[in-house]
Amino acid sequence: MLPTDLLIHRYSGEEILPKRLKLDKASLSLAEEVIEIFVACRGQSQGHLDRQLQDLEGDSPDYRVKRGLAHLLRSSFCEFEIISPLEPQALRHRVFSAAARGVLSPQATELTLEMLAIALSQELDREVLPSHIQAGLYADLPENRILTQFDAPTPEALLHRYNLSQVQGIFYKATDLVINAHRNDPGEYKLLFRYLKLFQLMAYIEGEADQGFTITIDGPTSLFKPSTRYGLAIAKLVPALLHVTRWSLTANLRIRDSYSDTVKAKRFALDSDCGLVTHYPPGKTYDSMIEESFVNRWDSLKTEWRLEREVDLIPIPGSVMIPDFRLVHPDGRSLLLEIVGYWRPDYLRKKFSQVRQSGRDDLILAISERLNLEKAGVNVDQVPARIVWFKDKLSPKAVLQAIDP
Repeated sequence: MLPTDLLIHRYSGEEILPKRLKLDKASLSLAEEVIEIFVACRGQSQGHLDRQLQDLEGDSPDYRVKRGLAHLLRSSFCEFEIISPLEPQALRHRVFSAAARGVLSPQATELTLEMLAIALSQELDREVLPSHIQAGLYADLPENRILTQFDAPTPEALLHRYNLSQVQGIFYKATDLVINAHRNDPGEYKLLFRYLKLFQLMAYIEGEADQGFTITIDGPTSLFKPSTRYGLAIAKLVPALLHVTRWSLTANLRIRDSYSDTVKAKRFALDSDCGLVTHYPPGKTYDSMIEESFVNRWDSLKTEWRLEREVDLIPIPGSVMIPDFRLVHPDGRSLLLEIVGYWRPDYLRKKFSQVRQSGRDDLILAISERLNLEKAGVNVDQVPARIVWFKDKLSPKAVLQAIDP
């Protein structure tokens, strides 16, 4: 996403309108020009890339647009690496130590970095050229890191990402937002709710799959202390929402006026006809590495129980519960599995309250031993579910043991 200083918007009364580039010839040409700079700088240092981008910006009035496009390419499509024969810090220690020894020797008062590199190259018991030593001496500085990989997007994809990022930036200052999702495919709801859970958003959900859902989310400025991280989490939800077919969104914002230094209330609205394009994959997402690891270990297990990812929505007052997995046996038995990993106390209280309200007697709860349930005020004995405890990884065998003790 874009940092605050690269966000561009204007006002129309109380409405805020983010900058969006048209996919016309001029914008596509600009995007292609920025992409070509990155392509040409493969194998070059970040400092070299920065200088090329500065030349592109020049003194043109649209420098922030060019800088925004470059930021998205740098943060999402590039890999920079430290290229050095040794860890740069260790390499500097050896070079400086060699220099100190040389200074103490009357015959070595004219030592230069080049001579030190030659001496150190001979000292190392491997093929390390003096030029590699010189290049690697400060290779850990950001400007000296090498662009080793660049997965170039198309100009159209880059412009779509830019427009989406400008809209995402609006939600950094949201006090609250309401999403109305209208009678969509249940699979779209499941994906959306999984992203809600993944980004740890505080949401109040009403409705049902047949009629649609209303999702109310508290924004970062509604917290006792505004959280930039929470604002980013809300912004990350927008690409997930674009996978839903029919929806509308309204948000209330608190924007600080740079001229009067006062905070003003603004509004923002968006719907499924917005024309934005998501870069999130439509496939299944894992809420954590614990889940992903569990699936991989289950696949190597020899058992008649089948692990299913697609699980029905369980409506609960003020929310929706989507267990992580369903376990199905050929004899017709079926159980739901929910993994409770590393979460905040308020989330834990809500999660265990959901389990009690669900009224389900076919639920398995896998709970991390690292959680401070006592601090969260949670009593596991009051939860109508089978409990499986785990430390770093959830064992499929432990889950099977809970099914058939």
